[in-house]
Amino acid sequence: MSYAASSEVCLSRILESIDFTGLTKKDTALFTRRLNAHFPSLFEKYTYIYGHQYDCYFHLQKLIEALRDGLQARKPALKRLDTESLKDPLWYRDESQVGMACYVDLMGPKVKDLQSKIPYFKAIGITYLHLMPLYASPEGDSDGGYAVSDYRKVNPVLGTVSELATLASALRKEGIKLVLDFVFNHTSDEHRWAQAALAGDVQYQNFYYLFDDRQEPDQYEQTLREIFPQVRRGSFTYNEHMEKWVWTTFNSFQWDLNYSNPEVFNAITSEMLFLANIGCTALRLDALAFIWKEMGTNCENQDKAHLLIQAFNTCLQIVAPSVVFKSEAIVHPDEVVKYIDKNECQLSYNPLLMALLWNSLATRKTRLLTRSMQKSFSISQDCAWVNYVRCHDDIGWTFDDAVAQELGINAFDHRMFLNQFYTGRFEGSFADGVPFAENPSNGDCRVCGSLASLCGLESALKNNNQQEIDDAIKRMLLLYGITFSIGGIPLLYSSDEIAKLNDYSYRTDDIKKHDDRWVNRIAVSPQDIAVVLGTVAPVTAQQYASIRVFDGLKKMLETRKRFAVFGRATTTVINAQNHHCFVFVRENDNNETLIVLCNFSEHTQSVNCDVLSSFATLPYRDLLSEQHFSRLPSSLTLSPFEQKWLHSAYS
Repeated sequence: MSYAASSEVCLSRILESIDFTGLTKKDTALFTRRLNAHFPSLFEKYTYIYGHQYDCYFHLQKLIEALRDGLQARKPALKRLDTESLKDPLWYRDESQVGMACYVDLMGPKVKDLQSKIPYFKAIGITYLHLMPLYASPEGDSDGGYAVSDYRKVNPVLGTVSELATLASALRKEGIKLVLDFVFNHTSDEHRWAQAALAGDVQYQNFYYLFDDRQEPDQYEQTLREIFPQVRRGSFTYNEHMEKWVWTTFNSFQWDLNYSNPEVFNAITSEMLFLANIGCTALRLDALAFIWKEMGTNCENQDKAHLLIQAFNTCLQIVAPSVVFKSEAIVHPDEVVKYIDKNECQLSYNPLLMALLWNSLATRKTRLLTRSMQKSFSISQDCAWVNYVRCHDDIGWTFDDAVAQELGINAFDHRMFLNQFYTGRFEGSFADGVPFAENPSNGDCRVCGSLASLCGLESALKNNNQQEIDDAIKRMLLLYGITFSIGGIPLLYSSDEIAKLNDYSYRTDDIKKHDDRWVNRIAVSPQDIAVVLGTVAPVTAQQYASIRVFDGLKKMLETRKRFAVFGRATTTVINAQNHHCFVFVRENDNNETLIVLCNFSEHTQSVNCDVLSSFATLPYRDLLSEQHFSRLPSSLTLSPFEQKWLHSAYS
């Protein structure tokens, strides 16, 4: 029997046996209609992964019951939002969308306090607020909240689920979408599932990867990479209480979930729907590359990982179709794009763009950036990049070695240079960064630091050098200007918008000092906000720099929102024939054109407009300087770190 025929028979039997008494007649009809539309896809993926297990169809029915319960718990306002979202399913490609990511305690400091920050978010133009993990987690080290002890509880230090739902509603009324983390590769060892496993419950021991001896872990280890070698070696932790080895990819207190068990998929789906029903519009899929384990592989980016995510997505389409997925895949560029699809992750972080913007800033050269974007920037028109410059995490140099080799760049040596440059170990570097996860075996590391410190503001302020301060600010605006204009949702990382410097206080905190990422997890104080909003006068050089960065970003975002070409348009990356400059063109269906030219050098550069010959006859206005051109000149001059946004002045 074909998948389609089997699916039809299976759904018919499930619908005959499922209890709908908890749903209204209207919701029963809605649920049945969506099931009929999406069950074939769900059935195909679920049975492909779990069909060899004798109780697969039992678990499939339990999954449908979990979806029914999710719809029953969904508030009327969110159901209306689901209906409305179908009218504009590609909202994330709109020029009006601008994101910000922040930790609740570093901005609030509590969930309820964030409501008072809504005017600040609106002042800079935020329409999408991503709250970093705020769930119940172990006291002390919790990997920045990514060790979840209870998906249905907010960390008591931050507030309550009720307050989070109230915040979601308040944000929605002000045109700001809430984004939450979906941490689904692992739980903390304090989660009730892990606690039951510790108590000897075999059902819950099967929720995780547990081994009686080192035989299988040693076999797996032969092909696994170490994620945090500075914390511990290997990917397994011995638990003395159970006398078993536990798979712990990241930290010893983060237990990897066993997705070869359908009970795990069903249980996590219920947690996912709970988060969706709080009122978020997007879920960031944390560590999604690691969710499927396969002996003899690196256990990253496996085919069944994609199928699992697609199945999760299908569950959302049945219960909460207004919610989209955002991929967090910090892996090889060719693997990143495999997660991007309307049926998998509609949004994706763009780690390649992020890393290569920093690369170009250090080298003053754009060859690797240009060639890589020509190869990897284009994605489905049903999806969108989330373009960022900094985040809560480190910077890893995830460029494509093959592209580097094509350009004559030794990838290993180049990564070592970038690490040396951004940790201030390279002579002449302007950056004040901190090495992270330095591997004692090979000297490899990644880089941490705030936008401002990595761009040179920290050292410039120490030197009291106005030229260096000016250059640092130009670097910050250049990097963000590209993310604002290249296509996708630009994502500000909280504290970047006011040019906060590295926070080294973590080094005296016993809980944080082993994790250098805390250097760029920086609080934004009411005083900081008051200064940039003009209600308190600046008195320090740092505050004056904060105002300049805030105002510069705000101006560019206001400009972005006025022109449709920043939204649903195609992007073509151009060879500038000047390796200090980066050039791309955006075009939409309304014959609107935007040419963006960027100078990554501290020296004046020019771009020969022959490279833009097909656009030369149009009149242009630089949206940043208001300079007008009746047509493109033979060449365009860019001052140090300058960018131009040349818009076709057809109206």
